[in-house]
Amino acid sequence: MRGVFLDTSTMKLEELDTSALEKSLDHWAFFETTAPGETAQRIADAEVVITNKVVLDRALIEDAPNLRLICVCATGTNNVDLGAAAEKNIPVLNVSGYTGSSLAQHTLALILALATRWHQYDADVKAGRWSESKIFCRLDYPVLELAGKTLGIIGYGDLGQKVAKLGEALGMRILVADSFSGEQKPGRVPLAKLLAESDVVSLHCPLTEHTDKLVNHSFLASMKNSAFLINTARGGLVDEPALADALHKGEIAGAALDVLGVEPPPADHPLLAANIPNLIITPHNAWISRESRQRLLNGVVRNIIDWKAQERD
Repeated sequence: MRGVFLDTSTMKLEELDTSALEKSLDHWAFFETTAPGETAQRIADAEVVITNKVVLDRALIEDAPNLRLICVCATGTNNVDLGAAAEKNIPVLNVSGYTGSSLAQHTLALILALATRWHQYDADVKAGRWSESKIFCRLDYPVLELAGKTLGIIGYGDLGQKVAKLGEALGMRILVADSFSGEQKPGRVPLAKLLAESDVVSLHCPLTEHTDKLVNHSFLASMKNSAFLINTARGGLVDEPALADALHKGEIAGAALDVLGVEPPPADHPLLAANIPNLIITPHNAWISRESRQRLLNGVVRNIIDWKAQERD
């Protein structure tokens, strides 16, 4: 049985234990990246295809005669035409739950960066400004003590719950927004109440028709002007020009993002302008700890082994 991994560079496999993956099939072909024009040829003889972000559309799936399993090396499956796969009885298997601790850690780091402004103080020290100071410290940027403040969580699955626990450890009060499904759950609050009372709003919900551009002008205007926005979920949750505008106008105090609507972003992306105040952007790396990537790879291997067992039954 032949398998192909189309974009191994998204996982940096040289840092991981790949022995179980290599043993899961008789033959593997590994490609660091795959351009759109290369996909058809690379999957032509494969029975199992692993993709992280390489798109497998209807035409590619229909024209792959041997294809029997698609493994998405991620949680989301939006890069695969699920309808076309279902018509050919090809399972599309993803991996969930692998990034929880890593993402929660990164979310906390972003919250702490906005609260302590350490990144700006560090830059000033390296630029020689501490050496020029007339007193023993620098007081250029306001620092927020998080104890006693309110952390609003939007999306309360495994990731949201882990972030809430970290917030509680800092002495923060936790508010959780009502589910977008309409299901009434105890302890939740309306979104309007969460936005009005939260000092930090952290997004952990999926990108759906209900949450697309959730963070728009109205959302941002409903937040405290002293509040921070954190997004380690999906870039499409945020109306990015609206966020840039809100930061320029001081409608909120700051934002920290690990995701954008287009990745990698174009150089003229509205949030990459140099003059946006108190904005931190990291390049979609909340999930990239070696431990997280190993859990993800192990999940892919389990999916392959389980599928092979079902095929034999």
